[in-house]
Amino acid sequence: MAEKEKLRIDKYLWSIRLFKTRSLASDACEKGKIKLNGGAVKASKTVNVGDEYEVKTEARKWIIKVTGLLHNRVAYAESLNFYLDLTPAEELDITKFQPSSFHTGKRLSKVGRPTKRERRDLDGFME
Repeated sequence: MAEKEKLRIDKYLWSIRLFKTRSLASDACEKGKIKLNGGAVKASKTVNVGDEYEVKTEARKWIIKVTGLLHNRVAYAESLNFYLDLTPAEELDITKFQPSSFHTGKRLSKVGRPTKRERRDLDGFME
């Protein structure tokens, strides 16, 4: 059971849904985007309850406090019970933050190349 109590920081960040994959969390650790007490941490760092981490993701900057250890990925609503978001209000930029934490890949309307339907309409108009 003592082995189950140890939890790596990359696995923890993945399980509380700050990163989409565990490899993205590991890469963030390697690039120095995860900090504990101002110092960068490695992906193999053991997480303890009460630790405060500064996490920079593509969407925003987080300051989180660990309130519980989560070994498996669970629903977003459940994962909120395992950390506290201590990010100051002035660092939250609502214009950059998107409600979904992952990019869906769907293009915005009226931006970029025309769709197949729009091309047909253009071809009909040009003929």
